[in-house]
Amino acid sequence: MSTDKEKLNQLLEKVDEITLTLNKISEELRSVSASMKSLAVGQITQPSAHTPAPQTSVAAPAVPRESAKQRGVDDIRMSFPEELEARLSFDEKGDYIIIKPKQFLGSENFAKIASAVRGMGGEYISAGKDSHFRVPKKKA
Repeated sequence: MSTDKEKLNQLLEKVDEITLTLNKISEELRSVSASMKSLAVGQITQPSAHTPAPQTSVAAPAVPRESAKQRGVDDIRMSFPEELEARLSFDEKGDYIIIKPKQFLGSENFAKIASAVRGMGGEYISAGKDSHFRVPKKKA
């Protein structure tokens, strides 16, 4: 019986090791996902370095410039890592995307969100229970 117990303990140790490894992999995947989202948003919000400059002799397309520079809720939502995005609600109001926390963020998460919002040309509006972040739909 003693050997069976030893084998069980060894198996439990192996399962614990595998669980720890899987948790590390999961954290790495979250980090990679957040980085990829940031890169994707950067490519959406900034013109590509590989895009050739438009030729002046060719007529411009009939699409108005303002509509080409509009951001939507999904564009803004992709700017945040999943763990922060899940804590926020996003609404379109007028010329802005309004971002409100669903729960207490804590100082570290608040700072991350504020930094991302400022990077998109947005700001924090302190208004008590109606406090929120707002990002203009039109890119600067």
